[in-house]
Amino acid sequence: MEHKDLTTPAGESVIVFSPEGRLDITTAWQFRLKLQDAITKDTPNVLVDLAKIAFIDSSGLTSLVAGMRDADKVGGSFRLCNVHTEARLVFEVTMMDTVFEIYDTEVEALAVPFKMPVS
Repeated sequence: MEHKDLTTPAGESVIVFSPEGRLDITTAWQFRLKLQDAITKDTPNVLVDLAKIAFIDSSGLTSLVAGMRDADKVGGSFRLCNVHTEARLVFEVTMMDTVFEIYDTEVEALAVPFKMPVS
């Protein structure tokens, strides 16, 4: 899974994850661990770019919720972008589209100020 460390124009540190393929029961746990590791060791501000995700199930949603909770615990932000139509339906049916900050593009997601982490 690709990821990159960025600094926003406002000077905020953000890690962008770009998982590929499926975010399901076979991949969700590993993804969850990578999110947790990045939030605790690198930065509490995370953007997950779902452009290359063709399928997401409840396990994938659970890993995203866990990442969001981890970021929130340390005063960070957790955002999603580039959610495909099929995946967006999963978010809408489960009403998770009202829980997550979802942006159309990475540029839009990075343009909004992030929370300041808890010291």
